[in-house]
Amino acid sequence: MAAVFLVTLYEYSPLFYISVVSLCFVVTAAMVLGWFGFDVPVILRSSDETESVLPTPEKRMVQVTNPFGLEMGSGLASVPDGVSLRPCCLEPCVLSCFWGCGVQALQAALQTHQHGSRLQTHQHGSRLSTPQHFQDALRSQYHHCQSFHIGPEDRDERHTEMPPDQGVTDFGPLPRERYPLVAVLTLADPGARDAYNIVASVTVVHVPDDRYRLSARILFQYVLTSQGNVFDLKPLYMSAESRGPGPPDQNQNPQPPEPQDGEPTRREESPRLGEEEEEEEEDWSEGRGRDCVVCQNASVNRVLLPCRHACVCDGCVSHFQHCPICRAFVLESFALSQEPAEEEEE
Repeated sequence: MAAVFLVTLYEYSPLFYISVVSLCFVVTAAMVLGWFGFDVPVILRSSDETESVLPTPEKRMVQVTNPFGLEMGSGLASVPDGVSLRPCCLEPCVLSCFWGCGVQALQAALQTHQHGSRLQTHQHGSRLSTPQHFQDALRSQYHHCQSFHIGPEDRDERHTEMPPDQGVTDFGPLPRERYPLVAVLTLADPGARDAYNIVASVTVVHVPDDRYRLSARILFQYVLTSQGNVFDLKPLYMSAESRGPGPPDQNQNPQPPEPQDGEPTRREESPRLGEEEEEEEEDWSEGRGRDCVVCQNASVNRVLLPCRHACVCDGCVSHFQHCPICRAFVLESFALSQEPAEEEEE
């Protein structure tokens, strides 16, 4: 019967016959590829088809206390007028601002901390754990250095600027050989350096000048550990109200036990401006602000890697190979908090 139909169709219109056969071949091939787990357009899948999804590997993470925090301050920023920074530290710290720091000099200093010999470690204790260590490692490859002492409960902004007599108004054309500003936070008390795994924080800040007027912002943030490791802090992409289960702790950063395989992460949240907004945020966090974007029921507790979107709960993370937000392929995930798992075990 099918053969008679095809012969009749060919006699009627050979071009139409070729089109129908080609379409049937494409649909059949797509269905076969879908059965074998290949990614095919959704329009070619059957609605009753149950897609087999491999569970997302879980990245092992540990929490460490980061005694340093640094944010951009208020007000306008420029090279002639300077910039305001808002440090937040758990212990007495020293904020060292290096203006016009050489890019190669900074990378060499970080490599010195990371790949320093054992002899140097025994002689100087923790690598690059004091302002003097940083100045020696940079080898004077900066225009100006300014230091501030920060108390553990000090939340005031610090304004740093280059001396006018240096006459520096820009740092050259792109690509640049110098960073506008590198802010380094180190512990002031030698005894506190043994209490924290993280001994220094390095923040690269862009400051607008006459040649490049992009607004002031943080470009990179690194944390240096007492073991000689350097980690690049990355932000988590999440709603400001999606705080996950439990109160957030900005001084704790999840960090993998294997330094070469992972990175600590930092969470950025919008500041609260008033009592009314605070009440609204509390009400929102109790509702859909904390809900998983898939089931809209459970709290967000999973961060997907490498896109770093925190958008799904523990139950839904195993059903996706692609991020629900950006559709990037999910290689790994880690939990923001282990509290839900502990409650289920109880």
